[in-house]
Amino acid sequence: MSALESAIWTALGYASMPAIFLGGFAATALVACFVFDKLNKK
Repeated sequence: MSALESAIWTALGYASMPAIFLGGFAATALVACFVFDKLNKK
């Protein structure tokens, strides 16, 4: 793998970490809000 390819994959790897973390946080918050909303309607 060339130096350019290595740099691109390294940048993609480091960019994906916060994206995965924030995406998981947002999905968990949405599911929790949906569940609490349904429980509250009873």
